Amino acid sequence: MIYVGTSGYSYKDWIGPFYPEGTKQRDMLEVYALHFPCVEINATYYSVFSEKTFAGMAERTPKKFRFSIKAPGTATHLPTDTRMRLHADVKYFRENIEPLVEQKKLSAVLMQFPNSFKPTDRTIAYLEKLRDAWDDLCLVAEFRNRAWQTNETLELLSRLRISWCNVDQPQFKGLLHPSSDVTDGRGYVRFHGRNYKKWWTGDNTTRYDYLYSKEELEPWADRLIDVDAEVKETLSFFNNHRRAQAAQNADMLTAMLKTRFGKNAAKIVA
Repeated sequence: MIYVGTSGYSYKDWIGPFYPEGTKQRDMLEVYALHFPCVEINATYYSVFSEKTFAGMAERTPKKFRFSIKAPGTATHLPTDTRMRLHADVKYFRENIEPLVEQKKLSAVLMQFPNSFKPTDRTIAYLEKLRDAWDDLCLVAEFRNRAWQTNETLELLSRLRISWCNVDQPQFKGLLHPSSDVTDGRGYVRFHGRNYKKWWTGDNTTRYDYLYSKEELEPWADRLIDVDAEVKETLSFFNNHRRAQAAQNADMLTAMLKTRFGKNAAKIVA
């Protein structure tokens, strides 16, 4: 099954382009879930939500709705302590997402590692430590350094039961190039946009100010089909959230996939 959604849903500048005028922020998730079958929660990178908040998210979405939750940055940034003690947020995060686990709405936990996180004995040992701490969760690793994009990494992630995150982003030296790789049992793709001008100098809003064209997404529709052939579930999220461009592109990609699958369009969750 292929799920297509967006990275985040609670944006004020989506009112008008996506949400009806007058939509309250507290009602956005319910409105969003009427349109898309899944969402990636990015805000948890900055602070861990309470168990009550996760429970409310589970209650306000349909039974088959799927969540991907980004791990806190305190967990994915390598500690300076040479003993590599895991931050307290690792345990706190696992405890608080339990409502999503219980209701079978948690599809994955995304671990986004910084560009400075490069393949070394120490970082590999840290990956193993995170896997042990979250041994019952489906984990996805998004690396921001191309040094990880090797067959050795794919073999490592397969051994650790961690899924590889394929990405679309500006093709600067050192960043990952487009791929359709699969490790473990989950396909995963993130679309960051191709805003070359603002990638290094912009903030979390301007960096992702980009609207994909149909021509840019066509190859990704084919890659997603290749990925899904290897797994039971594939998640794809658009992070180009400025002015609801992510929602527009998610709809565009969903339409492309339905066209390709034809009579088997039921494989696209919409």
